[in-house]
Amino acid sequence: MGDLAKEINSKFANNKQKALVNILYTGNWISSCQNEFFKSYGISPQQYNILRILRGAGEALNVQVIKDRMIERAPNATRLMDKLCAKEFIERLPCAHDRRVVKIAITEKGLKLLASVPDDFNKDLIKNLTEEEAEHLSHLLDKMR
Repeated sequence: MGDLAKEINSKFANNKQKALVNILYTGNWISSCQNEFFKSYGISPQQYNILRILRGAGEALNVQVIKDRMIERAPNATRLMDKLCAKEFIERLPCAHDRRVVKIAITEKGLKLLASVPDDFNKDLIKNLTEEEAEHLSHLLDKMR
């Protein structure tokens, strides 16, 4: 990765415009790298996020809670969960007293899959930043929002 203007062969009216395009471009680059990484595990980054949420909660959660905690607010979260369910990484637990309520729990198979994913799988994406630069970048992104 080099200078954005050279990479996409574009000129920018000002640095704010360039920064915004750079955030979008870099976000796509990160997504592409993560999609490629998770292919070998048979899941998507969003499905990984769902599994992490369930493991972190330590209990079954309803679908809306999972959607609210997702990094990428996926409108297709139910479909993502259908796929995880089909692979037996999660299970649906119907509520005994209200059939409309369903909770989602991670299975032993889902926990094993998570355990097989290295914790530092994103390290190559941020290898060019020092700890101080990463803190500064994070602060700037928080400020932007």
